Amino acid sequence: MQRHDLGAAFAALARALMTAEEPVLRAHEVGMWEYVVLAALDHGDAPTQAELAATVRRDKTRLIPILDALEARALLRRTPDPADRRNRIVALTPQGRDLVRSCRRGVREVERDLLAGVDPADRAAFVRVLDALAADAGGLG
Repeated sequence: MQRHDLGAAFAALARALMTAEEPVLRAHEVGMWEYVVLAALDHGDAPTQAELAATVRRDKTRLIPILDALEARALLRRTPDPADRRNRIVALTPQGRDLVRSCRRGVREVERDLLAGVDPADRAAFVRVLDALAADAGGLG
């Protein structure tokens, strides 16, 4: 077996995963970046727009149109930050929370199918390592 560098391996896996997940997201009328934003908002406290941009690793100026589209669909709301009214706090609406959780169920099914041929212990180790790498990815740039 030829071993590829990590970038090539991750790129191939990411392409396969996004291709497999795309029908799930399309069925919910959500794009990949919209799902990323909604999923980030479904964890923890409501962040400011700047904090959300850092979390999803997206430039603030590129994030705003995504937030505008999601807000227009009543999937999230932005309110002034009481600590600094120049900032906006971003939070899911109940409809947004329901939608992202429904998407997540479909995405998890796709992930299970994608990893079905991998030994369960290897799958668990892979997910642990991937989570650790993703959590630490901010230091790579």
